[in-house]
Amino acid sequence: MIKTAFDYTGEISWCPGCGDYKILDSLKMALSELGLDPAEVVVASGIGQAAKMPHYLKCHCVNGLHGRSLPLAAGIKASNRSLTVIAVGGDGDMYGEGGNHFMHAIRRNPDITNIVCNNMIYGLTKGQGSPTTSIGMKTSTQPFGVTSKPLNPLLLALSCGATFVARASAADAEKTKDIIVKAIKHKGYALVDIFQPCVSFNKVNTWQWLSKSTKWLDEERDASDKLEAMRLSMETDPYPLGIIYRSDTEKTFEENQAPYEAGDDTPLYARTPALENIRKLLA
Repeated sequence: MIKTAFDYTGEISWCPGCGDYKILDSLKMALSELGLDPAEVVVASGIGQAAKMPHYLKCHCVNGLHGRSLPLAAGIKASNRSLTVIAVGGDGDMYGEGGNHFMHAIRRNPDITNIVCNNMIYGLTKGQGSPTTSIGMKTSTQPFGVTSKPLNPLLLALSCGATFVARASAADAEKTKDIIVKAIKHKGYALVDIFQPCVSFNKVNTWQWLSKSTKWLDEERDASDKLEAMRLSMETDPYPLGIIYRSDTEKTFEENQAPYEAGDDTPLYARTPALENIRKLLA
């Protein structure tokens, strides 16, 4: 493991060989490269193996209900725009239980980064098919093979109006770090879907599969063409990696809220009557 200001020194409970280790490395490297103060970073998560990630970071952590990290993250950012806010979870957490929040968070365009550790299986609960599991894969609850079509999170995000959509791979921690840096710096909602293996329960989408079934896009390509981005999001042979789409022209959710809109940057939690209401509740 690399050493950064965001290091956690306790025990980590992931299986040996889990892709979450490499994603955690990429996230720590990104936060350090950006020169962020751990006290000014908040990572929200729900339930699952990937949702444990903020437990292993030296920064603020909010661990909520299954699939509910995005409303937490959006609310935190709205109340204090000075914070760097990240929502982390797995494909089941974000696209299954949290699918409704995923769509509506995108519509509002909050200035948050949404990292999804996509191993195409439910890892915490021992190998059930997730929203992104391929047709035909045999799982603990689909012994004859999954029959539902897998969700395409990139295409869904684009159709909902996401202003930053990217896919990365746990097999390349450095390039994944670069994408996370750009996502955090992006003004608005940023999705980073990261392919990773589940070494315990997914014997199809392995480390070897990652290397032969994905390709990195040219970093210099123009990512502002939405129709081209939609086409790329539907490619599967191989799956494209990199920034699929980026738009820097839309206002964020926070910018559209009065009195932020009027230029007053006082955090919402510190305003009157909000502050007085909080004091009354705590009295």
